Amino acid sequence: MIIANEITKTFGKLKALNKVSLTLSKGETISLIGSNASGKTTFIKCLLGMVIPDTGTISFNNQNILNTWQYRSSIGYMPQIAHYPDNMNIGQIFDMLHDLRKQSATDADTELITSFGLNRFMNKSMRTLSGGTRQKVSAAIAFLFHPQVLILDEPTAGLDPLSSELLKEKIRKEKEQGKLILITSHILSDLDDLVTQVIYLQEGEIIFHKNISQLRSETNEEKLSRVIAAIMKNNNSQND
Repeated sequence: MIIANEITKTFGKLKALNKVSLTLSKGETISLIGSNASGKTTFIKCLLGMVIPDTGTISFNNQNILNTWQYRSSIGYMPQIAHYPDNMNIGQIFDMLHDLRKQSATDADTELITSFGLNRFMNKSMRTLSGGTRQKVSAAIAFLFHPQVLILDEPTAGLDPLSSELLKEKIRKEKEQGKLILITSHILSDLDDLVTQVIYLQEGEIIFHKNISQLRSETNEEKLSRVIAAIMKNNNSQND
């Protein structure tokens, strides 16, 4: 579904991505993991067309995404930190998105709006919202138009435990429908029962891209956090 081929991106002297090649397939829920400044956000922005790679190509459903935007309508994106017009309320944000997409509210996926209880706050100004409520709005927007692909950047950050579980249950439902889901998170325990593959980025390079079952077999660990810790400990010992 998405193929990145030899993607390189530099910002001044910083090489954020170095010849990154990945195939992201329909039906996979993929965890994109890496330390700060590993290139995760840059890679996501390249997929979304928000950053243009210096070299390399990205294709979506066999079409090069360079100089096009139509493919973005197939992607639901939840940024780690979203920025909304402060003078608008929640209801106006959703109305604006429906107008831009030319899609009626009756055709939208409003499950998260309901489960998060956002219906009760539609008249609240965006400037008055807590970080957690903004996160709920961002999550609801990501799923709103039944996207084929979901890109979720730290989706549970700032959410209370109940809201976090509601979001994870929604991700499971989309996973069962065979959608491609790409998740970044520093809270690896949130991903244990969600992901099918793991990509580990370090200093702009792919350290590995493997099935979670393969990683568990290699490390004899079940929890994703312990799987990653075991792999990195082994890598560090080999480099000493």
